Amino acid sequence: MGYYHHMDDVLQLDATAQAQLIRDGKISPRELTEASIARIEALDPEFNAVVHRRFDRALAEAAAVSGDGPFSGVPTLLKDLGWLSEGDVYTEGSRVLRGFVCPWDAYATSRLKRAGFVILGRTNVPEFGTSSTTEPTRHGATRNPWHRDYSPGGSSGGSAAAVAAGMVAMATANDGGGSIRIPASLCGLVGLKPSRGRISLGPGVGEAWAGLGASGVLTRTVRDTAATLDLLSGLMPGDPYTAPPLPGPLAEEVGRPPGRLRVGFTAGHLRDDVPEYPDGAAAVRRAASLLESLGHEVAESSPASLADPSFPDHLGTVVSVNTAAWVDQLGRLRGGAVDLDELEAMNKAMVVAARKGTAVDYVGRLGWLDAYRGRVIQWWDSRDLLLTPTLGTAPYRLGWLTDPDFRVLMSRLNLTMAFTAPFNVTGQPAISLPMGRTADGVPVGVQLVAAPGREDILVRVAAQIEEASPWTVSTG
Repeated sequence: MGYYHHMDDVLQLDATAQAQLIRDGKISPRELTEASIARIEALDPEFNAVVHRRFDRALAEAAAVSGDGPFSGVPTLLKDLGWLSEGDVYTEGSRVLRGFVCPWDAYATSRLKRAGFVILGRTNVPEFGTSSTTEPTRHGATRNPWHRDYSPGGSSGGSAAAVAAGMVAMATANDGGGSIRIPASLCGLVGLKPSRGRISLGPGVGEAWAGLGASGVLTRTVRDTAATLDLLSGLMPGDPYTAPPLPGPLAEEVGRPPGRLRVGFTAGHLRDDVPEYPDGAAAVRRAASLLESLGHEVAESSPASLADPSFPDHLGTVVSVNTAAWVDQLGRLRGGAVDLDELEAMNKAMVVAARKGTAVDYVGRLGWLDAYRGRVIQWWDSRDLLLTPTLGTAPYRLGWLTDPDFRVLMSRLNLTMAFTAPFNVTGQPAISLPMGRTADGVPVGVQLVAAPGREDILVRVAAQIEEASPWTVSTG
């Protein structure tokens, strides 16, 4: 089989199109895998997106692809946080996990393999996934392919950079406060955080960060996101909860008319500490005008509880306590307690703070977030979608989220997550879509949030936006 035009052209296609070329015999799985590996080797010294490579295993697996799966022979990358893959190195961006090899596949990883995806390696993350930038001490900073001085976001920054740079068409991700949506916004990609319980985090993990965490993917097209989430979804043994059933496969929602939706929007200035920023506000207003032109009912409105100034403090305590518990668990796994000096400064400070609290205080924080969840969700009783900026701040350069002053750092981190983290608490599905670029050429995204369990509405309207206002999907 000869190359289809040029393999770099094929790498710019989405995963659905790549899979079709393989089914049609235009390219072979090995050819596509080799091309993807070559692109990683050529570009990754500049971007630092792929921190663990399994190229020899991937080539052998590509040669043995059966062709039965919907994505048979399509290369992908796994985020190096969650997404365990048996026999592969695993670090979570930390010096603590030295020499650790995954003992099994996560359920979601197994489903990717059954779908025929060929796993090339693992992507860079901030230590334990606790930041909105990807600059771990262990592996170094990942650069944004749209502008090398800027962050690709976090914690799925390595995955986002790899997809934006055309290394792979899809890479896995997860999201505990915005870690799918923030990198999607900064790298010009589609990033959908599914409903709580839609995709299993097991085996061995029931919930992450007290239910804040969700797994998903980063892609260039809505149809890739929909088809991949169909493959990954479903209750598995040990899961503490499951998402409401969807009316049908998400892939079938692509191109289906969404009907006239009731859309509320906010362009910014969520709280006193979250001022409106011009590029984000402009992107929201463009998206609002587009939705109105498509026949939707659009009005400026958002849940009042999003402005609650207490939210960041309660959220931060939950993340800190869960990070401290994870550090203790890592010590047990390796047979010796973790020295706090092994941790990066922000995580060390969070662990120290968490250990000063009590179990009673922690449960009280969870109770506050339970009440907050109900207050926010009730807004959807009379509306279908909320439109916001994805980020609470303008795209940021590398180094902005590594400030040595912990108070400055946390203030900036809360700013990045201002519009995304609330919906980790509520468990609602939310998607980031590209909607323009800054003067420096860095993409700017908008977020759409649906009622609990309604990924189908998100996919329908996202596909409608994609068709009406196509975006550049790769840096080339």
